[in-house]
Amino acid sequence: MIAEIIAVGSEMLTPYRQDSNSLYLTERLNDLGISVAFKTVVGDNGEHLTAVARTAIARADLAIFMGGLGPTQDDLTRESVAAALGVSLKRDHAIVTALYKRFAERRIQMPGNNAQQADILEDATVLPNSRGTAPGQWLETSVQEQPKIVVLLPGPPHELHEMWDQQCMDRLRAKAPLAAIATRVLKVAMMGESAVDARTAPIYKKYPHVETTLLAGQGQVEFHLRATAATKAEAQADVDRLAGELEDELDDAVFSSAGESLEEIVSYYLQMRNAKLAVAESCTGGMIAERITSVPGSSRYFLGGAVVYSNDLKTLFADIPPLMIEAHGAVSKEVALALAENIREICNADIGVGVTGVAGPGGGTEEKPVGLVYVAVTNGHKQEVVQRHFFGDRDRIRRWASQQALDLVRRMLM
Repeated sequence: MIAEIIAVGSEMLTPYRQDSNSLYLTERLNDLGISVAFKTVVGDNGEHLTAVARTAIARADLAIFMGGLGPTQDDLTRESVAAALGVSLKRDHAIVTALYKRFAERRIQMPGNNAQQADILEDATVLPNSRGTAPGQWLETSVQEQPKIVVLLPGPPHELHEMWDQQCMDRLRAKAPLAAIATRVLKVAMMGESAVDARTAPIYKKYPHVETTLLAGQGQVEFHLRATAATKAEAQADVDRLAGELEDELDDAVFSSAGESLEEIVSYYLQMRNAKLAVAESCTGGMIAERITSVPGSSRYFLGGAVVYSNDLKTLFADIPPLMIEAHGAVSKEVALALAENIREICNADIGVGVTGVAGPGGGTEEKPVGLVYVAVTNGHKQEVVQRHFFGDRDRIRRWASQQALDLVRRMLM
């Protein structure tokens, strides 16, 4: 069974409002082994909404409409779905009576347009709304002899969630074929998407029944694996087999096999090694410390450090000799390593991190262009300095630099 989710509302076609309900419904549908094949956002236009409804009902087994069930002139979901199906709407007088009672209990006169919320698709089952005035609807029908389920849900999330969980899940569980979906996320650090795909495509193409999606971020590539089978155990076994082969191929470039962030993985290693960390940051401006402390419990392994943006503060807080800066420049391998070594000693940490670079957009030269970054990590016995040239805007360069730093810490602790 495949589903389509249609979010109704012109506000979601502006920069100011997002559809979040579909994420919730997708998760709940996946719990039943139902895949969402399409998601559509359509404005409050009857002609457009009717066309979208026709398409969705034709191509999906389950079409779920969210929103457009209220009392105003732009609430057109009922009328548009009825037009798409070629059925009539009938006013449910019991719902109208309940609406009048609800308003009377609040000592408010009910505007007449509220009665349109009681217009029900022919042969549909009413889904009472315990948290609002607009009821939902559940219709089982057929199109060209193919069984279809059409569901109309209110748009406000607190109404939609309760209605779906209490009135739709069991109905759908009884109708959906026996199936289960398993997923897994692998994350790879500091490799480009094309390089990762070149090495792994021959592997994942051997598993056509496992849907594989690659997503590239700043300093990482994610594998989103998804399989459907008769049971959860079978689906999970399919996903795990592919994940295992991908991990074997990419080796220690894979930092997470269960969706954890890089800072969470660094947290695990620091605690496992009973190690303390300190950082001295220039171009990242505290981003590394912010990412580390975003993980609950980070006080157990993160001592702190310093943001040493100016040359004077590199000397004052991280004990960098002015002659070193004069000889090599603030953006240099030597200064990065000295930042790491000195902050480790100053904070009495086991591991020190030093970062310096040119984040841009200004400040670059031919010798040291925007995007040049040096990242150093040391544990007092072993040290590593990496020179990288990142591309993009200021935020992207800083994010890549912080990712490189955390990955070096991870590798030193492995």
